[in-house]
Amino acid sequence: MTGRKKPHKQDGMALIHPHAAAIDIGSRMHVAAVAPDRNAMPVRTFGTFTEDLYRIADWFEECGVTTVAMESTGVYWIPAFEILEERGFDVILVNARDARHVPGRKTDVSDAQWLQRLHAYGLLRGSFRPHGEITALRAYLRQRERLLDYAASHIQHMQKALTLMNFQIHHVVSDITGMTGMRIVRAIVEGERDPAVLAQFRDARCRASVDTIRQALIGNVRDEHIFALTQALDLYDLYQAKVVDCDRRIEAVLASLERPDAQPAASLPKPRHHTRPPNAPAFDAREALYAILGVDLTQIHGIGPYLALKLVGECGTDLSAWPTAKHFTSWLSLAPSNKISGGKICHRRPAGQITALPPSCDWRQSPSVGPRRHWAHSIVVCLLASGRRKRSRRRRERSPCCFTTRFVTASSMPIREQNITKNDIVSASS
Repeated sequence: MTGRKKPHKQDGMALIHPHAAAIDIGSRMHVAAVAPDRNAMPVRTFGTFTEDLYRIADWFEECGVTTVAMESTGVYWIPAFEILEERGFDVILVNARDARHVPGRKTDVSDAQWLQRLHAYGLLRGSFRPHGEITALRAYLRQRERLLDYAASHIQHMQKALTLMNFQIHHVVSDITGMTGMRIVRAIVEGERDPAVLAQFRDARCRASVDTIRQALIGNVRDEHIFALTQALDLYDLYQAKVVDCDRRIEAVLASLERPDAQPAASLPKPRHHTRPPNAPAFDAREALYAILGVDLTQIHGIGPYLALKLVGECGTDLSAWPTAKHFTSWLSLAPSNKISGGKICHRRPAGQITALPPSCDWRQSPSVGPRRHWAHSIVVCLLASGRRKRSRRRRERSPCCFTTRFVTASSMPIREQNITKNDIVSASS
């Protein structure tokens, strides 16, 4: 009689973070959970006031917690994250898609317990968040972009008011916020109605002739439309003044990030961009970034001073969070999320949206895949590269996207250097 074989006993999963806790963030209450062996009541509910957040930190210290994972939507997690981080906890923010519970009864208590269990076994990945002064820089830059968006809406209001009065200035002037356009708009608001006088405000660089501008400024003036134009102009000027305030704060943060061994501005290479783009900062962003990184990012094709400033503000100077360029491309949501079932790809649509950069960047609006891959590579190079093209003996086979790239940290020396070619980005996106 042959005996039955004993079933193989699989070993349980090992605890990666035995001192882990979790918080399910809400707008009115936070549900915190620790391991069952840490406290008689492993799950507790707290309010959202600042005193309640300090109580959560005190309770975690009593339970011996060292790392905390939190799940949230919106911005409710930021106060709790900052307070716990100040108390010395290792805090990570988890994407809600990565922490879904098994379908069934769903409560805040079960969500907190499930989140704590996943974090204890090391099954959660924290979202990227810059540290130190980079966080403040990112906040100022995002506030600046928000102000520019508000100002843009009032530019549309000015254009509408001019159109209602049949002032066709937007057809002869490419940008009404330029020298010619703003001079004419301010003169109209101040009471000038003569088209010949208004046409004399033409800037010498304007392509349209004085006679063309005079004909475009013959309109049907009404008081209600002048009132709307005046208010739109006042609001536009107000937001522009607030943008200047943001520029002062950004310049101060960049000055605090300068390296002690920063190279003098005299060693800065010749600029590739000789014209000042619209909505550019009021200070020299190129020189400020050169003092921080030690390289001129604007030497890379397609990267201007303002775009380089946004990249540093979103990603920082320490790129150790992304081991390779392929990881960075995936984080930008440029690598397709291949879902395979039955040996066939269901869809390739990337998971999530590109949030690292504002939508004003040209590479994000590119409809074709080739330019998007090229820009993905340029973004990687922009923060990693010294700006020099890799020299190759075979110039015919040299890729236009091949650079000698370098991971730049806040310290004076780079921690990693590697060559990244266009094929790496293509393979990451296929």
